[in-house]
Amino acid sequence: MRIAVGLSGGVDSSVAAALLLEQGHDVIGVTMKHSIEGKYMADDRPACFGGDEEEEIDAARKVSDKLGIPFHVIDLSNEYEEIVLDFFRNEYLSGRTPNPCIRCNQQIKFQLLIDKSRVLHDFEYFATGHYARVAYDEKTDRYLLKKAEYLKKDQSYFLSQLSQAQLSRIMFPLGNLTKAEVREIAAMYELATSDKEESQDFFAGDYKDLFENLPPEGDIVDTSGKYLGRHSGIIGYTIGQRKGLGISSSEPLYVTKIDAEKNRIIVGSRKDLLKNSLIAHKMNWIKYMNPDLPLIFSTKIRYKSAETKATVSTLKEGEWLVTFDEPQRAVAPGQAVVFYEDDCVAGGGFIKAAAEVS
Repeated sequence: MRIAVGLSGGVDSSVAAALLLEQGHDVIGVTMKHSIEGKYMADDRPACFGGDEEEEIDAARKVSDKLGIPFHVIDLSNEYEEIVLDFFRNEYLSGRTPNPCIRCNQQIKFQLLIDKSRVLHDFEYFATGHYARVAYDEKTDRYLLKKAEYLKKDQSYFLSQLSQAQLSRIMFPLGNLTKAEVREIAAMYELATSDKEESQDFFAGDYKDLFENLPPEGDIVDTSGKYLGRHSGIIGYTIGQRKGLGISSSEPLYVTKIDAEKNRIIVGSRKDLLKNSLIAHKMNWIKYMNPDLPLIFSTKIRYKSAETKATVSTLKEGEWLVTFDEPQRAVAPGQAVVFYEDDCVAGGGFIKAAAEVS
């Protein structure tokens, strides 16, 4: 088959292309350009959106040359600005903690990048170096998103907003491999990316240059409203944060709420962070078309959080109530909440608010 591979300039996507080529497929390399030249004073921070885009593109080109496959750079800088960065800024300014990677996967990498690449080449599938798996369930006529076998690197959480149409045309060649095996394959093919450092997600506190006008300083108060100090702007804080608050206390204090309307950071004890439920919205069901709720799922409220049992029920049109078996720490509005059944993603949405149910 003819398969386009999204090359990021890293080891994972490089090996994905090499494996597909080894299997006899007709492989095309495509790389997304997503920075508007000269707009941001970026540095060398190790994230997908950093100051080294030209180096990443050059690395992807070298991999393509080494493998002997066609290579194209797709300019999506304007779309990335509008769809991902504007969203990123607006969410933080509204007091939420967004996950721009999920939005990028949904609307850029697995949509616009594919669409624009098809203008250059016709291909049957699009592949990336994500650690996840796709399967097809004949009984339900649904495409399934499954965890990678190497759970330490599983990235199904970041792919939880992909639609059935998207899942039907994508491949994840690394879904059954460990990171060590991927690096061994890269070394075997003598790919320049074999020992390359991994990129990281970006957080607003590290990307203040993305904001044309930084939000003003404001008050830090406790849960009763008592003034404790000043914050440097709400974009530098997230629910559950303890370090960098700049206030003294006889007991550890954590960010429990970000009040964008009043420009306040509310802090409290570790116990104040615990919530027994949340309200989710913007739900994307994958395993089911219309699940017969309530159902119990293994649930993640952040990429690095442990899974916990939760009951999901319909609250009202467009909203779902997620009630945990055990209270969860640092439920952050804006983050994704993803539901699993065994190794399958049942579906996922976004946290609209933490909630307490008596």
